[in-house]
Amino acid sequence: MWIATIISNIGTWMHEVGAGWLMTSLSSSPSMVALVEAADTLPVMLLALPAGAIADIVDRRRLLIAVQVYFLIVIGALALLTALDMTTPWGLLAFTFAVGVGTAITMPAWAAIVPELVAADELPSAAEIYRDHRDTPGLTVEQTQSELEESFRERMW
Repeated sequence: MWIATIISNIGTWMHEVGAGWLMTSLSSSPSMVALVEAADTLPVMLLALPAGAIADIVDRRRLLIAVQVYFLIVIGALALLTALDMTTPWGLLAFTFAVGVGTAITMPAWAAIVPELVAADELPSAAEIYRDHRDTPGLTVEQTQSELEESFRERMW
């Protein structure tokens, strides 16, 4: 399960980087590039409470599966439009907002389903693994930066 989550998160991180990068080629406006991040995070802020209520009411497993299908459709449509060179700046923002909606719905459902998937005595370890997989990109970036700095210092001296 953890490996599936990591793979899913890699896809999310790829979208975040790719959407920002694509926007730089679609628009020279720094505001449009900044709006990509806003479009990705705004739904989480707006929908956190309703999404939590939905996660408490419906079958979480089915909700998570439905959201994954939703992601497949949204990201697939964006990929197709991008491959056909039909993506516009506002279209990219709309698709990024749609991905943010899916993320907003997934987060509380995922957090609430973990205790159903893990034995009570293993819950602290599961929570730690969940926290660590969220922090993985930051650790990787810091590690890469540190290695680059060390390599640079060695070449300079």
